[in-house]
Amino acid sequence: MKVLSLREPWASLILLGKKRIETRSWRTNYRGPLCLHASAARINHRDPHIQELLALIPGAPMAYGKILCRCVLADCVPMDGAFLEEMERHKTEWLCGEYAPGRFAWMLENIEPIEPPVPARGMLGLWEWEGEG
Repeated sequence: MKVLSLREPWASLILLGKKRIETRSWRTNYRGPLCLHASAARINHRDPHIQELLALIPGAPMAYGKILCRCVLADCVPMDGAFLEEMERHKTEWLCGEYAPGRFAWMLENIEPIEPPVPARGMLGLWEWEGEG
């Protein structure tokens, strides 16, 4: 199963349905089942942007170092002017991502939690997990 590691609170924002687009500096040709992993990197609770994001999921525990959910990577869209103009209308999604020309929007669908979350060591890029996603 393919896995993508994200930092918190972005992984939990996806798990809890507040974020459905993962923004990346790189594209992928992969489409299909994907698990999302919350990296072990801790967040800075004093950062104003992190505080805004946490306000979207009040009281949600951060699941550092765990595979949280499965989903489907439905598409990978280059961010051009028209795409960015449309996304500016989606305030929560805009707040939860890094939207800029030349970046890519990974469109996620059918997000389902994995219960309980599975401890795993993350990696950069897409990586393979032998567990049941």
